[in-house]
Amino acid sequence: MSNTAIFWPLIVQTGLIYAIYVIASRRRQSAVRAGKVRASEFKVPMIEPEPSATAIRNLINQFELPFLFYVVCVVLYMVNGVNYPVLFLAWVFVVSRIAHAYVHITSNDVRKRRPLFIVGYFVNAILWLWLAWVLLRA
Repeated sequence: MSNTAIFWPLIVQTGLIYAIYVIASRRRQSAVRAGKVRASEFKVPMIEPEPSATAIRNLINQFELPFLFYVVCVVLYMVNGVNYPVLFLAWVFVVSRIAHAYVHITSNDVRKRRPLFIVGYFVNAILWLWLAWVLLRA
């Protein structure tokens, strides 16, 4: 296995972010066309229609926990800490983020969303613990 394989989950996670940008933009455009809001109200959105608000909130989520994911993956690559279990965990993280985003921008059911977040949270923590182990062994 090549160490660079760790970048594929990062690429997919980044693709998710771009997809959420498109969804948020389309939802905002739809709200303007439907007359629910004026385009100028998005300068400083204090009140936003729920469909676009959930997409925007999810977009913000993609720059919180995933930020730590990007960092740990790049550092694991740099210290030659990538192996099959790490790669598997990276994919689990990305799949959990995709599922979390899907729930968030569709039903927004917190009972479904929270467990998906928790999976990503713990997987990310395990990756950081693995990095610490790799560094301690060096």
